[in-house]
Amino acid sequence: MKRMLAERELTLEGPVGRTAQRNRRSVTVNLAESPLTWLLARGHLSDRQFDACERLRADWERAQLSPSVTMSWDLVCIKGSNADLGLNQAERQIAAKQRFIGAVDQAGPGLSDILWRVACAGEALSDAERELDWPKRSGKLVLKLALDRVAEYYRIE
Repeated sequence: MKRMLAERELTLEGPVGRTAQRNRRSVTVNLAESPLTWLLARGHLSDRQFDACERLRADWERAQLSPSVTMSWDLVCIKGSNADLGLNQAERQIAAKQRFIGAVDQAGPGLSDILWRVACAGEALSDAERELDWPKRSGKLVLKLALDRVAEYYRIE
């Protein structure tokens, strides 16, 4: 599989100024590791569907809905995200959770299972099909339908 390396700048959540300048870090990530990126690279997803997935996953992460082992004392955000300006951390988290729940509700009860597993939990499509006891290769169609509905929710053109 081809590696798609990208540099992402991370900053600690907090005041902007000299302190924030010192706390800047960047990391190199492989964009091809995501199951959705794999599907997009092979033409199984449209750009609109992929963007919907990325918005859903971002809201999942901003809402901090994933299980955690310990308390997180230093929150990290990706520089350049303009969403939720003017809100404190708790308000941003609540807003992200509301958007996430709205998007999953828009996908519908039969489609949200595979949507969450692949988009948020990062499961491979074949693993999600197996866990849900679905026939092989059925998950792609269901996932595409779910992502179309999520794209409508986020108003992605």
